Amino acid sequence: MPKTTFTRAEIQSFAQLSPFELKDKFIQLAQATQGDKPGQKEKSSAQMLNAGRGNPNWVATGPREAFYALGYFALSESRRVWTADDLGGMPEKKGSGDRFDMFVRRHPDLPGIELLQKCVEYAIERFGFDKDDFVHELTDSSVGDNYPVPDRMLKHSEQIVRGYIADEMFDKRPPSDNLSLFATEGGTAAMCYIFDSLMKNGILHKGDKIALMVPVFTPYIEIPELDTYEFDVTYVEASKFAEAGVREWRYPEEEVAKLADPDIKLVCLVNPSNPPSLALSQRVANQIKQIVATSNPNLLIVTDDVYGTFVDGFRSIAADLPRNTLLVYSYSKHYGATGWRLGVIGLHDDNVIDELIAALPQAEKDRLAKRYGTLSLNPEKIRFIDRLVADSRQVALNHTSGLSLPQQMIMVLFSLFDMQEEGQAYKLRIRAIVRRRLELLLEGAGMKISEDPQRAAYYIELDLLAEAERVHGKDFADFLEKNYEPVDALFRLAEQTHVVLLNGGGFDGPEWSVRVSLANLDDLDYLKIGHHLRAIFNDYASEWQASGVEGVTG
Repeated sequence: MPKTTFTRAEIQSFAQLSPFELKDKFIQLAQATQGDKPGQKEKSSAQMLNAGRGNPNWVATGPREAFYALGYFALSESRRVWTADDLGGMPEKKGSGDRFDMFVRRHPDLPGIELLQKCVEYAIERFGFDKDDFVHELTDSSVGDNYPVPDRMLKHSEQIVRGYIADEMFDKRPPSDNLSLFATEGGTAAMCYIFDSLMKNGILHKGDKIALMVPVFTPYIEIPELDTYEFDVTYVEASKFAEAGVREWRYPEEEVAKLADPDIKLVCLVNPSNPPSLALSQRVANQIKQIVATSNPNLLIVTDDVYGTFVDGFRSIAADLPRNTLLVYSYSKHYGATGWRLGVIGLHDDNVIDELIAALPQAEKDRLAKRYGTLSLNPEKIRFIDRLVADSRQVALNHTSGLSLPQQMIMVLFSLFDMQEEGQAYKLRIRAIVRRRLELLLEGAGMKISEDPQRAAYYIELDLLAEAERVHGKDFADFLEKNYEPVDALFRLAEQTHVVLLNGGGFDGPEWSVRVSLANLDDLDYLKIGHHLRAIFNDYASEWQASGVEGVTG
């Protein structure tokens, strides 16, 4: 295959972009070169394989059917109150539980009704709900005829999602303290709200020292660099090797020890990691616990646990350090629901942040009392989790804040579905999907990764430079570094094979690494991507051999 048509200087300039913006360049390249080979008549004759974005190509149909069945019941409740052409009324609470049972009996063939009934009955049994109260929350909220009350999260919804978090993020062993939840517009909104409120409340200040456990989802790298924050960032690097040329993507003890610096006020991690897709080891969690217990007791932790359901027995660091940790979770990847924008922020009621706010200098307390003074006669008693809600709507619009109620209802049904046998079977199926795709990718690429039982396998990060040294030795790796930009391989893939991957360096991983999403293409596409990746790799080896370097091996 020929080299890329771009000069090294051009590639170097493009590499400054965020990986998600650089991805768009790769897509343009792949599309522009489709069908330009001899004998191809149409540009569409060559398929573009975009494994750059993590949007899954599966959809959880069961809970969606239950949601749509709920919609029919909710409309019947609305029409019961007020009937006219295209006009109904607000559903009534009294007797709603009995009317739901009657609706189920009358519509046995309605898709989703059986699962909806199971979810309602399970929630009432597990959480001890009053049936009328719960059914009314479901119906009134699915209609979406009211503002969210409470605005942080509806009463029953919070309890159900808390149960889901306990099951899936805490391995059914939650801390004893209550976890308060704020429903947000996906995990992305949760990230923005957290950084903003920590600044607004004087917990973080511009230029403060924070830490990132890398590689990590790119926004965690880019947000601290904005002029709003300009944080002094310490990087805790997953730099361990399982063997020569095979990265383990684990954190050495000396890297984690950086967090003992009391000047580091916050550490952010994605768990399981993105892109390596490995759950944090208990060894590292224990080391962080020890650091908090001794050297850095006020260390705040933001853990983004969106991929936790893909690891058997996953347990968030929020379970180990509940007082110090803000937990972020999103339903998007597990349920194929990125368009729904469903996320939560979790903070235990006994937490370090509220203590830090209470210990602020009087001038800071006065400033915050003025900021939140329109919300309460005792603004100093407003908890941080509720300040997040107010800040998300510029405080003045606190009375209309909160995630839309239909969004909260699908979140509830996703959670209750997970608590059923069907939900657990679904979880095993999607885990099997990504693992099968990983095997096919590695088969095609002929590459080796470390064995790890805590691998989520939603993504894989492959270090091409380490692979070069493993297969051909250090001379070959040195040749690549000297003669090419780290993203050169991605340009070649896009131009020559119409494959789009992301550069691992954009996630603060090794510059020569690439990220492959294992969620968004058909299974056999990953075998093709692997073959294309190996072909590009072999091209480099041929160029190395042609350069006249001595000691070339197979």
